[in-house]
Amino acid sequence: MTKSEINKTEYTNEDNSNRTWINWGSIARDLRKSGFATELIGVEANESHAKKALKIGLVDRIETLEDGVSDTDLVIIAIPVNSELVVLPRVLDLIGSGTTVADMGSTKKVIVDLVANHKRRRNFVPGHPMSGTEDSGPTAALEGLFKGKIAILCDQEDSGPQHIALIEKLFQMLGMDIAYMSSDEQDHSTAFVSHLPHAAAYALANAVQAKEDRKIIFDLASGGFRSTVRLAKSSATMWHPIFQQNREYVVESLEVYIKHLIEFRDCMKNEEDDKMLALIKNANKIRTILGGENPHFRKNEEKLTKLYTK
Repeated sequence: MTKSEINKTEYTNEDNSNRTWINWGSIARDLRKSGFATELIGVEANESHAKKALKIGLVDRIETLEDGVSDTDLVIIAIPVNSELVVLPRVLDLIGSGTTVADMGSTKKVIVDLVANHKRRRNFVPGHPMSGTEDSGPTAALEGLFKGKIAILCDQEDSGPQHIALIEKLFQMLGMDIAYMSSDEQDHSTAFVSHLPHAAAYALANAVQAKEDRKIIFDLASGGFRSTVRLAKSSATMWHPIFQQNREYVVESLEVYIKHLIEFRDCMKNEEDDKMLALIKNANKIRTILGGENPHFRKNEEKLTKLYTK
């Protein structure tokens, strides 16, 4: 282990939400496997989760927050974003001048604004790895969860270059590409590609459950329905505060989505079959967009770069 790599990494999950274990548990697995960290320390309010994480080797030991951040090179905060409003300032108060702090939250602007004037602001790197599952608990942590996915770093000009370099290296060790955005751009973009799909899945699940004969419907549920509604299993503890903190942009995304739902509904209602077919064919273009075949939707290489550190 070289001096430039991590000797002690502390993972903060000081919350009762087991959904956050997917992110930091999966990160812990990959960073241990890669040799990026020599010691992994966990902070966890849920005693049973803490014991399980220790038993299966996600962490080497469990500590209080105060002891966990002491003499630690890197602190990763992976908790629901409402809890982060309390925990992040505490962590910045406790760390030394050389410690790097990164968060993994899905919203950024509210969090960044909260610590804008903190004396350790430059130690903090706002991050968001764009990957996860709807499963829960320490045992749901997966190796390779982030490989080939995109990690967002926000407002990098407000973080110290050595701290940015360390988190860049962390994400690169996970096999991720890195996108650089302002915290506002991050919130706006994720409202459409992450938060809207979850809101739509919750609404779809509620719509089907509202049917009087829903038992028959569920008996008939096929793979298409299950894959569409899968996100509705995601933790309320995690997603409720995301919707709260990114309310403006999620509402915007829902309004756009509802507009297209109404258009599709009206085509069927008014028997505008040719228009309905055109809408379906237009939607089919998402296949080539997601496959990277459409140059207008390819990764912006000016913002997606790999900066490897020594």
